[in-house]
Amino acid sequence: MGNGKGSSQGVAVVLRAPVAAQTWREFAYLLLGLPLSTLYFSLAVSGVAVGAGLLVTFVGVPVLAGVLAMCRGFGRVERARVRGLLRVPLADPSPVRAGGSGALAVTGALLKNGSAWRHLLYSVVHLPWAVFAFSLALTLWSTGWAMLLYPLWFWVFPAFTDQPGLSVFQNGEYAFYLDSTLSIGATFALGLVLTLATPWVFRALTTVDRVLVRGLLGRSRLDDRVSELESDRGAVVDTAAADLRRIERDLHDGAQARLVALAMDLGLAKEKLAEDPQAAARMVDEAHGEVKIALQELRDLARGIHPAVLTDRGLDAALSSVASRCAVPVRVEVDLPARPAAAIEGIAYFTVSELLQNVSKHARARGARVDVWKSGERLLLQVSDDGRGGASTSGGSGLAGLAERLDAVDGVLVVDSGAGRGTTVTAELPWRAQAGPAGR
Repeated sequence: MGNGKGSSQGVAVVLRAPVAAQTWREFAYLLLGLPLSTLYFSLAVSGVAVGAGLLVTFVGVPVLAGVLAMCRGFGRVERARVRGLLRVPLADPSPVRAGGSGALAVTGALLKNGSAWRHLLYSVVHLPWAVFAFSLALTLWSTGWAMLLYPLWFWVFPAFTDQPGLSVFQNGEYAFYLDSTLSIGATFALGLVLTLATPWVFRALTTVDRVLVRGLLGRSRLDDRVSELESDRGAVVDTAAADLRRIERDLHDGAQARLVALAMDLGLAKEKLAEDPQAAARMVDEAHGEVKIALQELRDLARGIHPAVLTDRGLDAALSSVASRCAVPVRVEVDLPARPAAAIEGIAYFTVSELLQNVSKHARARGARVDVWKSGERLLLQVSDDGRGGASTSGGSGLAGLAERLDAVDGVLVVDSGAGRGTTVTAELPWRAQAGPAGR
């Protein structure tokens, strides 16, 4: 029953295709392609010829830059046409970035811009394809509909000419006309086949145009990479600013406030030293305890910035130290052929630290495991627990922020956390070995 329903839907799609809005939009796109491509080709080739001829003087350089700018304008028209008629969501290429504001800077930026040269290439190579697509589309459309509707208009020939029907073949005294019932029916059938096939030919022709526009007029991989790096740079800057604010807040509310209170207590103890030595001794003893607490807070703060054990002994020892402070038992396995670069090592350490904090606060787990290993040119970290699960990178969670920070260094964060079956978080970072003696 399902196959029968699918077949009937397929037949309905085929029958509706000749009058569907998509078919008429694609037909309009193919018809417009020829005059526009003729204009692009003429202006581009003429401009390049003039610019190349004037290169013996300096005038040819700005002429060529102007041609490239003009071709980028053609690209804007073509992208708008593709979006409007073919419904293709096509992103604009990156703008031309000039090193300065002068005419020479803009000219140099245009001449060095790869996207501008691709636009020029499109303006030249699209014309032959546009001629072929225009001719085929118009021929199929007009022939198909004319043959399909022939039973309705063949009477024009006997009524207004001396022919009984449309002449298909004529050689001297012999002629073959489409005037019999059989020939008219055959013409109608062939017209129906052509009319039903024409929309799919349009799809094929416009698919080639989609490929050309995406490849030559759309964003390149380099453009996407630049945008990604700009976004990642913003994430790194925001993260660094947030870390600085956290350190400032911890210093102000923690060690700094405690040291201020300690200074005041020591001042009072100094005043009481002569008149009440015992009270002064008690105050000094209390101040000594405050000094120990302040030192511990400063050590914790320094560990949060960059732990000494990580620098001295590497990831294995540093992660074991983090695991010992977790609220649940944690097993740590580090299998690395060498120490990664300091920056990657630090990111790996803080990633595992944050994940273990999540285990302590939210997982309600009985135990956890940390695995670190190298695979190819990637460093992989995996933190798993047997808690309640349900963790996600959506909704502005801490995992979402961690994923953004990893993405800023070409890292990846994958979360597998089904409700009631624990959580496994896998992080992947680029591998770069640490240089110098520490890396051996």
